Amino acid sequence: MDASHQGDFFPDYDNKDTKLVINEGVEQPPIINPYIKKAFKKKPSLLTVDQYMEGIERGDRTVLSQAITLVESYLPEHRVIAQQIIQRCQMISNSRKTMRIGITGVPGAGKSTFIEAFGSYLTGEGHKLAVLAIDPSSEKSKGSILGDKTRMETLCNDPNAFIRPSPSAGSLGGVARKTRETVLLCEAAGFDVVFIETVGVGQSETAVHSMSDFFLLLMLSGAGDDLQGIKRGIMEMSDLIAITKADGTNVDKANMAMALYANALHLFPPTESGWVPTAVTSSAVTKSGLPEILKKIEDYFALVQGNGFYEKKRREQARYWMYESINESLKNMFYENELIGKLLPDYEEAVLRGDLESFSAAGELIEKYSGK
Repeated sequence: MDASHQGDFFPDYDNKDTKLVINEGVEQPPIINPYIKKAFKKKPSLLTVDQYMEGIERGDRTVLSQAITLVESYLPEHRVIAQQIIQRCQMISNSRKTMRIGITGVPGAGKSTFIEAFGSYLTGEGHKLAVLAIDPSSEKSKGSILGDKTRMETLCNDPNAFIRPSPSAGSLGGVARKTRETVLLCEAAGFDVVFIETVGVGQSETAVHSMSDFFLLLMLSGAGDDLQGIKRGIMEMSDLIAITKADGTNVDKANMAMALYANALHLFPPTESGWVPTAVTSSAVTKSGLPEILKKIEDYFALVQGNGFYEKKRREQARYWMYESINESLKNMFYENELIGKLLPDYEEAVLRGDLESFSAAGELIEKYSGK
């Protein structure tokens, strides 16, 4: 407080007989934090395609993560760079014999817990593992928790493992929009095993099956009629069924479930690869069954690489994703069209009001886009 005004607030201040003593206050700091500029650093600029590739081939996880973020971006300028990175990574990936393993299972089967335990076992056996964990996106907020890293603390700190959670963003089967491209980047970075974890049974699993070499289905025992809890189509796609949580008092139930599924698998038609699917039990707590699962996977890849099915399936995967890329490119071109961008809100309002039928609105927009 200024000394010239102290008498205004304290009338006895000028009285020499008073015992009231007023000390000067502490100088107040500035309202603006002087360090605020350091807190908001300028975002780093994009690297060149050569710089991204150099970092990926070197196994730099930071550069790999940045490249994956670029691939997942919706921005047109990012898509141009991402496409060049994908093409170069695909050439590297095609020259390597990697193992793409799709993992799905019923809710509560412990997919994340199993992946951490089995992944740690794989890295202990000398493999380099990339885990593409797909997190379901909210239909309301469109957001995802992306908490898989927090549930895989041990694997997250493993120098031979790389975990990348991605939002499903409404994709069928819980497969993120750019999971296929992310697989290529991880393989180019030197990871010889790639796990693709889906949201779970209940949606179409065709997408993950079309980008994986081996399909692992995780099931629980003692959860009612197990065979009714899963669709036949998913069981037919499975190369191996693992009954999880086979520990403690649940061992007998797990063994019974294993026998049940093993018998059910024999009823399905023979697989094109020549592989005979079966069922095993496993426990992420006791680590039991993990060596057997790895042995089954190694036997499968030895078989399909020996009879030529491995290359055949990779070519089929490439064909499938060619059509998927065409569909996505056409969709992007449609929504990025300037005319469509102007017309779409009005058509949407007309459909919401009931003035225009949805199929008619779509047809008219497509005709306007094509110039007919």
